[in-house]
Amino acid sequence: MSSKRFKKALEVVDASKAYALKDAVGVLAKFPKAKFNESIDLAFRLGVDPKQSDQMVRGTVPLPHGSGKVVRVLVFAKGAAADSAKAAGAEFVGFEDMIAKCVSGWSEFDVAVATPEAMVEVRKLGKVLGPRGLMPNPKTGTVTDDTAKAVKEVKAGRVEFKVDKAGNIHVAVGKISFQPNQIEENARAVIDAVAKAKPISLKGSYMKSCTISATMSPGVRVDIREFAN
Repeated sequence: MSSKRFKKALEVVDASKAYALKDAVGVLAKFPKAKFNESIDLAFRLGVDPKQSDQMVRGTVPLPHGSGKVVRVLVFAKGAAADSAKAAGAEFVGFEDMIAKCVSGWSEFDVAVATPEAMVEVRKLGKVLGPRGLMPNPKTGTVTDDTAKAVKEVKAGRVEFKVDKAGNIHVAVGKISFQPNQIEENARAVIDAVAKAKPISLKGSYMKSCTISATMSPGVRVDIREFAN
């Protein structure tokens, strides 16, 4: 966003205030628009220590109105599971050939799915896929024999969230072209999912803050008191 547009946007938002989610989405809608269809993101600051394994926060949540972006899916599978994945719309399906491609540095996909059988070999890609957050994981529904279901869910707008080393989570919840109620419902689904993922072992405050923003806009603070903390 140009500095002029950014300054105009800052006039619309009260930085000292935390807005009810519906009102925060309303503020976003008033910001000057960029020349492209901006992504809408939620950013959370959590009171967890990600170094503690029992305080790792991660999960997946289906967005009621989808994410608005095209998700390219790679499926590691053979036989019937591979056929099902292709029929469900996966862009890339294979086994040894796809593993070899990934080893050589190829990563033209957004989500990877694998059958439990394929994971025996796919695990060896940990150093390649792990740092990019592309490793299939049973907890996120991406290690499964039902490859068709996994592909359809991911394509329909199921998003993954995971706390980073600094205790933050960033999740895309739609596009600025969405209707305000669609952005609000998507955002509410994600905030609820993150709230429910609170580690049992955590003492003290969990969700410290939540901010919603468009790609080129300032952040708008969301009042999280209406969500479990």
